[in-house]
Amino acid sequence: MPTLGFLKKKRTKDDNSPTSPTVDKHGHTPITPTLSKQSTLFTEPESTFSSGNDSAHSSATSQPASSTTNKSAAPTSAPQGMNNQAAGQLQGQNPTSSTQNVPSIHNLIHQPNYGSGNDSGYGSASDNTTNNAVPTLNLPTTQKSGPQPLRETKGKYTLTDFSISRTLGTGSFGRVHLVQSKHNQRFYAVKVLKKQQVVKMKQVEHTNDERRMLQRCRHPFLITLWGTWQDSKNLYMVMDFIEGGELFSLLRKSQRFPNPVAKFYAAEVTLAIDYLHSMNIIYRDLKPENLLLDRHGHIKITDFGFAKEVPDITWTLCGTPDYLAPEVVSSKGYNKSVDWWSLGILIFEMLAGFTPFWDSGSPLKIYENILKGRVKYPPYIHPDAQDLLGKLITADLTKRLGNLHGGSRDVMTHAWFAEVTWERLAKKDIDAPYVPPVTGGIGDASLFDKYPEESEPYGDRGEDQYGKMFPDF
Repeated sequence: MPTLGFLKKKRTKDDNSPTSPTVDKHGHTPITPTLSKQSTLFTEPESTFSSGNDSAHSSATSQPASSTTNKSAAPTSAPQGMNNQAAGQLQGQNPTSSTQNVPSIHNLIHQPNYGSGNDSGYGSASDNTTNNAVPTLNLPTTQKSGPQPLRETKGKYTLTDFSISRTLGTGSFGRVHLVQSKHNQRFYAVKVLKKQQVVKMKQVEHTNDERRMLQRCRHPFLITLWGTWQDSKNLYMVMDFIEGGELFSLLRKSQRFPNPVAKFYAAEVTLAIDYLHSMNIIYRDLKPENLLLDRHGHIKITDFGFAKEVPDITWTLCGTPDYLAPEVVSSKGYNKSVDWWSLGILIFEMLAGFTPFWDSGSPLKIYENILKGRVKYPPYIHPDAQDLLGKLITADLTKRLGNLHGGSRDVMTHAWFAEVTWERLAKKDIDAPYVPPVTGGIGDASLFDKYPEESEPYGDRGEDQYGKMFPDF
C-alpha cells in the first residue's frame, strides 16, 4: 500500500459529502441561472497589445509586456504541492462557507439547450431516460506529438513588471497572487514557489516538469504559461487569471450536477486529455479542484505539478487518493490510461456529489476500495453514464476506454456523449450551462477566497543556494 509522500491533500468528509448551496453576502445564490452569450473562439495571443479597454476575458489570449522582450506575453497555472484555489491551485486551506437549502438543483444551473434538430450542437439529455441517439462522429482533429514551437519563458519578466493586487490561494510551497501588468494593464496570476520548500519536499523534478509541460502546451481548455523568473528565494510563474473560480466550489455549492451539465464539463476535459496524450503528456492529477471556470463558464485545467512526458510507462506514485487508478495504488508501472480512469472518477463525482471509493476520509480505506473495484451507482445516474463509467473505472486495461485501439475516440463516441458536436465544443462555440457571476469588471477576484497576505517581501538578491536546480526559470 503506498505512502502519502507525493500525494495531494486528502479529501475530508465535507469535501465528499453533498452540502446545501451557499448564498453570498447579499443573500443571493451563487449560481446565476443564465446562459452565456456566444463564446469567443480560441486564438493565439497577439505579439503587440492595445491598452486598457479590453475585457477581462482577454487575459486568456493576450500577453503581459515583458521587461526583456518586446513587451508582450501572458499568464497561467500552478505547480505541484498547491491546491487549486487560484489560477494555479495549491494544496492547503479550504475555507468553509455558510449554507442555505434550495428547492432544486435545477434552480441553480441551466441544462444546456441549444435548439432542436441537426443544429443542436449539444443536446439536453434527460436524467431519467436512455438516449438512443446515434453519435455523430464530428470529432476534432487530434494534434499529434512531434516538434512543437516553444514559447520562450525563461527570465521573461521581473517583479517590477507587475503590481501585486491580492492573494488568490496558498499552498505548501507558496501562493498565487493576482497581479496587474504595468505595461498593458491586464490582470494575471503569478504563482510564487519558495525554493527552500520545494527542495525540502523533494519536488524539484515535479516543479521543473510543470514548467516544461506548460511551456509546450497550448489548448483552449488548458491554462497557459507566459513567463517565468526567479530570485534568490522564489520561483515565479506568470499565468492566466481565470475569473470564474474552481469547478470544485461550484460542485459543492450545487451538491451535484444534472446529467447534461456534468456531460458538458466532462466533454471539455476529454478534449484536453486527448490533446495532452497526443503530446505524450500524462496529467495525473485530474479532479474538480484543478478545473477553473473562465468568465464564460468554460473549463481551464490548471496545476501541472504532476504532469510528465511519458511515451510508454512510469512508476511514480503521485496524485490525489480518491482519483488514483488501481495500477498506481499497487505500485505497478502505468501509462496514460490512468487519466481516463480519473475522468471516470470525475464524472461520477459530478453526477453523484461524492467519489465512488471514498471511505471516512482514510487513504488506506480508499486504496482498499479502489483495489476491490466495486462501484455502487446512485439510482439517479443516467444508464448511459453508468455504462461509460463502468468502462472507464475498470482495473482491466484491456477493457478501459482510452487505452484500447481506438484511443480517445472510444470515449468520445460513447453513447453518453452522443449529443456532443466535438468540433464546435473545441472552438468554444457552445454555450456553457453556468456563467460565473463576474460582475466587478477587469480583475474581479470576488469568486476566490480571501487569505492573509504575504509579509515577506519578494525580490531578494542575496545568496542563491538553489538556483542551479531550476535552470529553466
